[in-house]
Amino acid sequence: MSGIGIDVCKKHLDVAVFQGPARQFNNTAAGHCKLVRWLNTLPVKQVVLEATGGYELAALDALHQAALPVARANAQRARSLANTLGRAKTDRLDAAMLAYMAEKIDLHPYVPLEPWQRRLGEYVRARQQVIELLKMAKQQLLPVADKPLRKMLQGNIKQLVRSVARLDVLIAEQLKTLLIEHPHLAILKTLKGVGPVLLAVLMCRLPELGTLGGKQIARLVGVAPLSNDSGSVRGKRGIKGGRADIRQTLYMAAMSAARHEPRLRDFYRSLRARGKEGKVALVAVMRKMLIILNARVRDERAAMRPA
Repeated sequence: MSGIGIDVCKKHLDVAVFQGPARQFNNTAAGHCKLVRWLNTLPVKQVVLEATGGYELAALDALHQAALPVARANAQRARSLANTLGRAKTDRLDAAMLAYMAEKIDLHPYVPLEPWQRRLGEYVRARQQVIELLKMAKQQLLPVADKPLRKMLQGNIKQLVRSVARLDVLIAEQLKTLLIEHPHLAILKTLKGVGPVLLAVLMCRLPELGTLGGKQIARLVGVAPLSNDSGSVRGKRGIKGGRADIRQTLYMAAMSAARHEPRLRDFYRSLRARGKEGKVALVAVMRKMLIILNARVRDERAAMRPA
C-alpha cells in the first residue's frame, strides 16, 4: 500500500506516489476522472491534498465519491514537515512531501460538505475577508494626517462596516432557516458565548461535530495541548495546526463564555487561581467549550434518532 500526495494549483494537480512515479493531471472534471482511473490501478493507502483556498475541493469530492481514502492536510503542518525534511519548494517536491505524509501519518478522513454548508461557508468566508480588509483599512488610516486623504479612507472604512453588517444579516437569515431544517444543531445555542458568528462557522466548517470523541474533535480543530518535553525538562504546552478559522472564532466566543457561562466561568477562574496565564486559561476554555458542544450535538442526534 502506498501513500499518494497531490499538490493542487488552479490549473493542475501534481501527483506523487511514495517512492514511486509522479504524474500531472488537469484540475478539471475530466482531469479528476483520469486521476481516479489511474489511482484505481494502484494499491492506495491514503491520498493527501494540501488545503489551498478552495482549489482542492472539486478534486477532494471526486476522490471521495470514488471511495478512495482521502484526507486534506493543514497547510502549516505540511510546510513544517517539508522544512523538517529539508525540501525545497516546487509543485513536484510538494507532491512528494505530501506522499510522504500520506505514507507515514494517519490523517482524519475528508468529510464532504452538504450543499447548504458550502453556501453558508461562502458567506462566512466573505465576512472573514471583509473583516481582514477592515482591520487593514483602520491600520492604513492611523498615520495619515492629510484631511482630504483621511476623509477618503474613512469613507472606505464606513463602506466595509456596512458590508460586514449586511453579511451578518444574510448569515442570520440562513441560520434561521437551517436551524429549522437541522434541529439537532439548535442545541449549539444553549451554551452562552455561542453567537451567530461561531454558530455559522461550526455549522459550515465542522461537519464532524457530534460524530467524534472529545479528544478527536479538539485535535481536529487544533485546540488540543501539544507536549514540548525533553528529558527531565517539562516544556510549555501549546496549540497549533488544525482549522485556524474555527479556532479564531472560538477564541472570541470563549472570552464571552468565560464571563457569562457559569460552568466555563468557574473553570476559567479555577485555572487562574492555580496560576495559569490568562491566555492559557482561555485556550483551555476554548477546548472545554468545543468538547461540550460536540457532546451536546452527539446526544441530541441520538435523542432524535428513531427507536
